[in-house]
Amino acid sequence: MPEQKKSCGSCEKESCSAKEQRPDESLEQFLERTELRRRMCRIGRKIIVLSGKGGVGKSTVAVNLAVGLSMEGKDVGLLDVDIHGPSVPKLFGLEKRRCETQEGTLIPPVVGDLKVMSLGFLLGSGDEAVIWRGPMKMSAIKQLLKDTEWGDLDFLIVDCPPGTGDEPLSVVQLIEDVTGAVIVTTPQEVAILDVRRAITFCRKLNVPVLGVIENMSGFTCPKCGTVVDIFKSGGGEKMAAEMGVPFLGRIPLDPQVTSAGDDGKPFVYFNSKSEAAKAFERALGVILNSHPNAAAAPHAGAKPNRMKEE
Repeated sequence: MPEQKKSCGSCEKESCSAKEQRPDESLEQFLERTELRRRMCRIGRKIIVLSGKGGVGKSTVAVNLAVGLSMEGKDVGLLDVDIHGPSVPKLFGLEKRRCETQEGTLIPPVVGDLKVMSLGFLLGSGDEAVIWRGPMKMSAIKQLLKDTEWGDLDFLIVDCPPGTGDEPLSVVQLIEDVTGAVIVTTPQEVAILDVRRAITFCRKLNVPVLGVIENMSGFTCPKCGTVVDIFKSGGGEKMAAEMGVPFLGRIPLDPQVTSAGDDGKPFVYFNSKSEAAKAFERALGVILNSHPNAAAAPHAGAKPNRMKEE
């Protein structure tokens, strides 16, 4: 196992942004940034999951990608930064779970070997509305990244809210060395128009686009398994070709995916033989072969799969 960097003070990389205090930041801000870099330097690859459009199943994709990576024997963390509509707790059946703290550190709930963090674990109630402006959102995202005890991870999957606003911008700026983005769309043109903007967002911020996943691409009949193109299909693949980014595959609209989400059971773990699960596997291959940033030290080694809440 490669030796992990325990603090930014021991980092030998000259380009490390936390080596020196910036002229425009206070000592408190510098110490916060140093702590954030210390956390991030122990994570091999940071993958953000984006979509310019809501309702495309982005959180479902993020959860199943994270679970799939964990099933491959990787150490994985999943961060839900959807401030106004955190879905990850529901998708794991953790709606009533609250985050524990220890000496100012957030201890993430663990599902099997997967570390999960969401603002939903910090709210008093699932019905509580978060009415925040941009600066408060960035502060909350910084806290989730900086104060969570992520430990040594191979992958951190970040589930961003729809659009290209404060939350995804804050994630990219705070992490600094995002490995790449997975873009989620549905086949309809109304979704694809917005998803194009997500790709442009990544390019402007120098975030590599690992590829596009076309979700809800056809309907899988629960009786015979035949896939019927209710919403048509191929729009995401065509858009990916036009934008010059990889296409990672189609995930059909499968009633089992919906049921799994409502029941808090990750789909790829409990339905690994289905066509939808096979589509996730193809996307996982691209993520597993993505190149970690030089500043990060990936944690190697396989372990048993334990996809249950501890």
